[in-house]
Amino acid sequence: MKTDRGFSLLELLIVVAIILIIATIAIPSLLRSRQAANESSAVANTRTLNTAEVTYLSGSGQNYGAISDLINAGLIDTRFNSGVSGYSFIISNSGSNYTATAYPTSVNSGRYGYYSLPDAVIRYDNASGAANCTPCYPTGLSGQAVP
Repeated sequence: MKTDRGFSLLELLIVVAIILIIATIAIPSLLRSRQAANESSAVANTRTLNTAEVTYLSGSGQNYGAISDLINAGLIDTRFNSGVSGYSFIISNSGSNYTATAYPTSVNSGRYGYYSLPDAVIRYDNASGAANCTPCYPTGLSGQAVP
């Protein structure tokens, strides 16, 4: 009497098909969650840059600093030289004015770009200049404050 133990090819194919269906449903949701986390981090890091700029302003003779100035003053860490949580940060400063900008480092890192001026209000990007987010703002919210 012969007893075969194990799975048939059909049973294995059904299990693989079920796993593929579950993965097809789950992966886009996971990617969207990661984007949302990166976007929240970008807004928080832009607030950190605003705080660092105000601190730098008080000790530098009434001038705002570039990212390298803020790092050298010990106000932010060196991660801001490269990408932080899927976003790259740029500060354009000119004496008593600055613009801190955050853009996604890749298309999957985030959907929106952000910027802030000395008023410390984080806004959606109003220029579609970044290649990884075009446009860099939700429909109708170009330059509007981030809630």
